[in-house]
Amino acid sequence: MDKETPYSWREDLKRFAMMITHIAPMWIVALIALIAVLGLNLFSEFRRWVKPQNTVVIYAAQDQVYAEPILKEFETQTGIKVRAIYDSEATKTVAIANRLLAERSHPQCDIYWGNEELRTRQLAAQNVFRETNGWAAFGYRSRRIAVSSVTNATLTPQSLLDLTNTAYRGQVALAYPLFGSTATHLLALRQHWGATAWETWCRALAANKPFLVDGNSVAARMVAKGQVAVALTDSDDIAAEMREGGKLQQMPLTNESLLLPNTVAVIRGAPHSPAAQRLFEYLQSRAVMGKLVQAGALEGASAAEVPVATLKPDWDALLRDLDAGTKQLQSLFLR
Repeated sequence: MDKETPYSWREDLKRFAMMITHIAPMWIVALIALIAVLGLNLFSEFRRWVKPQNTVVIYAAQDQVYAEPILKEFETQTGIKVRAIYDSEATKTVAIANRLLAERSHPQCDIYWGNEELRTRQLAAQNVFRETNGWAAFGYRSRRIAVSSVTNATLTPQSLLDLTNTAYRGQVALAYPLFGSTATHLLALRQHWGATAWETWCRALAANKPFLVDGNSVAARMVAKGQVAVALTDSDDIAAEMREGGKLQQMPLTNESLLLPNTVAVIRGAPHSPAAQRLFEYLQSRAVMGKLVQAGALEGASAAEVPVATLKPDWDALLRDLDAGTKQLQSLFLR
């Protein structure tokens, strides 16, 4: 009788592996592919943690034509790569604000560059920005009445109240007032005039059939081409049309005008915090403000320079009334 061969688990494992190879070779391929994918993901995560400060991510409401050269210069000076995401003209600031709110528990962005104050304050109230030194305002532009040099020269309103006169029927353009600086301006006027008087004015303006367009630049272009007599728009959009030879002029600031600072904020839990701090400081520098003024994106470095009394909103109260005011705007200006 032959001597019994001792049991070997290694031989069993080899036989099992050979059986699996013959029976299900595609299973092996799939396993290898899965390991490769997991390896790539781990490698990508490793790279993100090993060199986290070579990149900074910014969501910018400032127009790309003005912001991009500034951010390129920052890259040149610091060696930090800037990934910029810009909003659209039609949904100015609101789309980015909603995105930041949605990402609050898992921030994807380091810096927010705003071009008006209301949405920045709204985000600050929702704890989107870091707790200490979370945001700052710098420079200013303004909401203005622009008038055409082509159409009837008598249509030069001295006040926003004039725009409800029948002479201006179908002769006014403004951005759809649920977004951007137009929304901020109209909500500030609601506070300034009182809700009842403001609603009366809005209804009369809407009854005068204004053009509700996709952005302040469109409104400025319409008045520059003589398609309308008047536009409610921003000073930077007026300046851009003037540079292009547009036939328009801006009316002086009044107590119905609103100054619009740029804002910059560091996101709470920013993935690239040291790089974010450097960009935060850079955007507030006098050199950057000087370039923005020269480009026409800002009118000046400090609102304290403005000699005229303009709207001074109670921002806390305006934020408390934001939902109610926005719903009213939506119902009053249908398109």
